[in-house]
Order: sequence, then C-alpha cells, then structure tokens
Amino acid sequence: MANEYRYVLSERAADTVTIWLNRPERLNVMSLDLMEELTAAFSEVGRSDATGVILAAKGRLFSAGHDFAEMANQDLDHVRHLFGVCTRLMDTIQAIPQPVLAKVHALATGAGCQLVATADLAVAAHEASFCTPGGKGGLFCTTPLVAVGRSIGRKRAMEMGMTGDPIDARTAETWGLINRAVPMQDLDEAAATMLSRATRGSAVSKGIGKQAFYTQIGLDQSQAYAHAIEVMSAASQIPDAQEGIAAFIEKRPARWGGAAH
Repeated sequence: MANEYRYVLSERAADTVTIWLNRPERLNVMSLDLMEELTAAFSEVGRSDATGVILAAKGRLFSAGHDFAEMANQDLDHVRHLFGVCTRLMDTIQAIPQPVLAKVHALATGAGCQLVATADLAVAAHEASFCTPGGKGGLFCTTPLVAVGRSIGRKRAMEMGMTGDPIDARTAETWGLINRAVPMQDLDEAAATMLSRATRGSAVSKGIGKQAFYTQIGLDQSQAYAHAIEVMSAASQIPDAQEGIAAFIEKRPARWGGAAH
C-alpha cells in the first residue's frame, strides 16, 4: 500500500509503514507544506493497525532543516506559526502508539536533526552527520535543541548549538542521539532488525508505555514515579498484560491482541 502526498511518500509493507521525506530536489527542506504532510502521514499511521514506522528520506540529504525562504521578511505571527507546525509534527511522532525509527543515510541538519532526536529510535549510516547550525549564523537553533538536548544532555547539546559544527554518526551514537551507526550497506537491515525487536510483544502495552515514558521523562523523580505507578498499575489490568503474565507462568507463547479497557 502506498499513499502519496506532494512531498511525502507513505508506504506500507506487512505491519510496517515507511514514511519518506520525498523532496530531494530541495534537500528535503522542512517547509510548511512538508511538515503538514508529515504530520498527516504520522497521524494516519497512528490510527491504523500498523505496528511500527520507519522515517527515511530520498536524495542526498536526510533533511536540510527549516526553509529560510519561508522566514525571510516575514512577520512574527508567520514565523511563530511555522515553528508551531513543526512542534505539532514532533508531538505527533511521539503521540502515536507505534515505535518510530529514523533511518538516516546522510546529513540531518537543524529541524532535520530535531526529527531524528524526536524519533523513538534511530539508526544511521557511517556517512551520516548531524548538526544544529544556527550557532554559525544569525538564528540560533532553539527549537531543534529542545529535542536534541533531551537526547544528549546539556553540555553536548550546547556544544552542537553554539558551535554549529556537525558530529559524525559514530559520535552521535556515543552521545545518544542515535542508537546505532552502521555501514551504509547495512543500514536497511539494521533499521528493519531494530524495528522488529521494538515491535515484538503487545502493541497495546507498548503504546501505553511510550506515552507514559514521554510524560514522565519531563517530571522530577517523585512525580515521575507517581505517574509511572498509576500507568503501570492500570496497564496490568488490560487483557494483553494478563495474557503475558499467564504465558510466562504457564511457559507458553503469548497470544496478543487484547484491547486496552
């Protein structure tokens, strides 16, 4: 199954949907139209019975980041709207229940780097690199660093933000921006393998867990535990949780498929 937008391509194979940034002639720049289409594509997957999503890109760059042509000589309300649309995209990626894995083959800069940091998981080719280049120019990458800083910590995020220099895939792996750096020829297999591992088990339980994680990660420890206790306690009552417990006790394969109540 393939659903085509103007700048995005959404393809389903079995239980996995691959969403492609598909504007290679503009280096997959994060224009308003592309961000709105990405948000629609992720929302559509979130309503489906797909179990996982791969975010990838066509062309020689993963993404060149925000489209400065849409900011030049624009007023505050217009630019605020652009960043609001971008934030809704990032929120949507983390709101859908399915694991989202970014498969990065080349440079991801600015809002493109933000996309990678926002994804639940990320695998990159050794040839890929990542940067928040505003530190070299006149507009600091404040919104990309929200996601990047939550992935790699303050000092490293500020290094990326203030210098604007790119980091290579091996450094990105060491810093925690991505999960794996692999040779280019192994990228597809590595992404598929990681997503397969991330989608096993109960999809219902995983969706609840994903939402709980993103809620608690921004809280202090006592609040995080309070939230986690309530979510995990309630989740223990869903059919898949009871099935998983029974399967473990009875030493048999679990049969998933129970909806959350």
